[in-house]
Amino acid sequence: MIARRFLIRGIVQGVGFRYFAVRSAGTHQVFGYARNLPDGRVEVFAQGGEQAMKHFAEDLAAGPNGSRVDHVEETVLDTDRAYSTFRIES
Repeated sequence: MIARRFLIRGIVQGVGFRYFAVRSAGTHQVFGYARNLPDGRVEVFAQGGEQAMKHFAEDLAAGPNGSRVDHVEETVLDTDRAYSTFRIES
């Protein structure tokens, strides 16, 4: 199990990006959360297998219809907390 923090910049709020992340996480068996940040970015914390995370990261970089992803910053994290679902946090 690996963990990553993604910061997604662009037109990513008000376009269903967090719900898109939830659907993608379910498809790839990734766990964690997505939330909007006050500066207009979306933050995603995710845990999963290496291949699952690779495909999940590709989905985040593409984004849902109506979004425009300008940049994805990916940070490697320790897996010190285990999530059993993927959810939207406020």
